[in-house]
Amino acid sequence: MITRELDTLILKKFFKKKALIIIGARQTGKTTLINNLLNTRKEKTIFFNGDEADTNDIFDVITITKLKNIIKENKIIFFDEAQKIHNIGNIIKLIVDNLKSTQVIASGSSSFELMNNLNEPLTGRKYKFHLFPLSYNELQNHFGVIEEKRNLENRMIFGSYPEIVAKSNSEEHLKLLTGSYLYKDLLMLDQIKKPVLLEKIVKALALQIGNEVLYTELAKLVDSDKKTVEKYIDLLEKTYIIFRLPALNKNVRNEIKKGKKIYFYDNGIRNAVISDMRPLAKRTDVGALWENYLISERIKLLNFKSNDREKYFWRTTQQQEIDYIEVQYNKYYAYEFKWNPLKKASISKTFTNAYTDYEFKTITPDNYENFLSSIV
Repeated sequence: MITRELDTLILKKFFKKKALIIIGARQTGKTTLINNLLNTRKEKTIFFNGDEADTNDIFDVITITKLKNIIKENKIIFFDEAQKIHNIGNIIKLIVDNLKSTQVIASGSSSFELMNNLNEPLTGRKYKFHLFPLSYNELQNHFGVIEEKRNLENRMIFGSYPEIVAKSNSEEHLKLLTGSYLYKDLLMLDQIKKPVLLEKIVKALALQIGNEVLYTELAKLVDSDKKTVEKYIDLLEKTYIIFRLPALNKNVRNEIKKGKKIYFYDNGIRNAVISDMRPLAKRTDVGALWENYLISERIKLLNFKSNDREKYFWRTTQQQEIDYIEVQYNKYYAYEFKWNPLKKASISKTFTNAYTDYEFKTITPDNYENFLSSIV
């Protein structure tokens, strides 16, 4: 069993008179994580699964008296697949406000918030944790630094979902994962009127990682309109399939203003979407895979460390570019990603003249470990 970095953080928040909410994409191990944590506790626990038909019947009309009768002497109540329980936000609010000695835990994909307005009833009443696919730190802590470095190509192709890491036939399981689970939450939403269009957009995005995405051009490519494309991309982001990286535009007149790059949270999902699981030696997109891997892993690290650095890429209309930039306290941390360690990278004078307080590093397979394991 690979130890998750959230274990310690979540345990520290038990019985602080707030609900513990664990969100993230499907199949990232949310239920396994919670069950493992509960196995370390001595308190009595009651469990409800939103997938079970009678769960909604139990909580159909709820009062504090009825809740007390349901919970009884249990000190921990766990709602799994909570997004499927009607009015779950208000149910949790009632428990937190009235049963102070009871710990509520709930897990769900992002539709948990999209469909049940969780944020409003639980304002000031929750600790929220985002569980990603396995991170570099979790994997190197489990396998060791040397072994995990040997697995680098495998991570870049097949990704880091727990089941994929655990199974020998990663390609087969990735196909099952993308086919059965990737769009499951999205297709339950009323906003998704055209499932075929959704798949076209995801595939188009997968082929553009590392490049600036223009919604107007993407709309033409998938034979749709800009507004629909932007809405579907927003929903893909809220279900943790992709994330957007905006362009930095603060000091230089000719910086692009509204540019966006779009990355996948997991390389394996990206490769499965385009049905390309070939080894790196046979690919022409190694640079894009390397960039997606590094940025997605860095996002995991910053999230776990609760670091709120702003994140950007930088490009001018003259095509001067920096792959990735973090900003904190008006200091700029600029990074170029090179798969070939011998390929040199230099920083643009246009950038250094405008942003004088900066650090610049080139990240290659020879030095990537520190970039993915610590924040300087």
